[in-house]
Amino acid sequence: MSTRFLMIGPEDGKEVLKCLAAPARVSMLELLHIRGPLNVNEIAEALDLPQSTTSTHLNLLEEAGLIRTEISKARKGSQKVCHAVHEEIVLSFGSHARTAEEAIEVAMPVGLYSGYEVFAPCGMCSRESIIGYLDSPDTFLAPDRMKAGLLWFTRGYVDYQFPNNARIKGAEVKELEVVLELSSEVPGTSDNWPSDITLSINGKSIGAWTSPGDFGDRRGKYTPDWWKLRGSQYGVLKCFRVTENGTFIDGVHVSETSLSDLNLLEHRSIRLRIEVPETAEHPGGINIFGRGFGNYDQDIVLRLKT
Repeated sequence: MSTRFLMIGPEDGKEVLKCLAAPARVSMLELLHIRGPLNVNEIAEALDLPQSTTSTHLNLLEEAGLIRTEISKARKGSQKVCHAVHEEIVLSFGSHARTAEEAIEVAMPVGLYSGYEVFAPCGMCSRESIIGYLDSPDTFLAPDRMKAGLLWFTRGYVDYQFPNNARIKGAEVKELEVVLELSSEVPGTSDNWPSDITLSINGKSIGAWTSPGDFGDRRGKYTPDWWKLRGSQYGVLKCFRVTENGTFIDGVHVSETSLSDLNLLEHRSIRLRIEVPETAEHPGGINIFGRGFGNYDQDIVLRLKT
């Protein structure tokens, strides 16, 4: 299994370093690394901290991208389960342009899809306003779609076409990563609304992730104030990694699809499909969050490690 590491510098890592300055938060990361996913009560009990204090620290860790949370069923209602995102955090004072592994990265705005087939309820919006008409698939043809920071649909897919910069450089790809913020989609919001979201590369399914719900318990860190609280607020940052040993989601092996199955050297572009298929066991829709929405101010990132 590949090691999940985060490399930061003195400038771009300020938020992470600030978050790690609190011993309690470091202890929480260590606890999650040793024991695996835990809920808030279990973390508070293990560290002998008040639940309110624990929740505050965990919120800060999530905002810094150091943990991810999922809502799952509990004996009474639901519970928030915390997962460590990284096994190692490396502070580098050297150049970020040259690391142990060279990486070629492209960020794709969520509205810059090359094809789609979506079913209502569906829609999209920019940082400033709704784009086109709600629940009309034809809105996905609107030129303003390129400004979208959030799009959603109940069933179907969107396709993105990335340049195959590794092929242009003549570099051998050792790993391919897709990193994006996702959630289910339900009218309003619901923490318990599972949805099977599948990613494909060059027509080959690499793996599926079941989103636990559509999150609206609090405003997303970057979600604009005009977007009402009863709408989807944020998602979960997911990392799909394809290696010669198969595909991993957040470091967990999910399929046997490997790099050789993607035929990267044969294509001038890398075609990504994000889909809720008609055959999904849990067809709970999808929200794709980009810049200006959700908890992570980023577009869809494709990273080639060479």
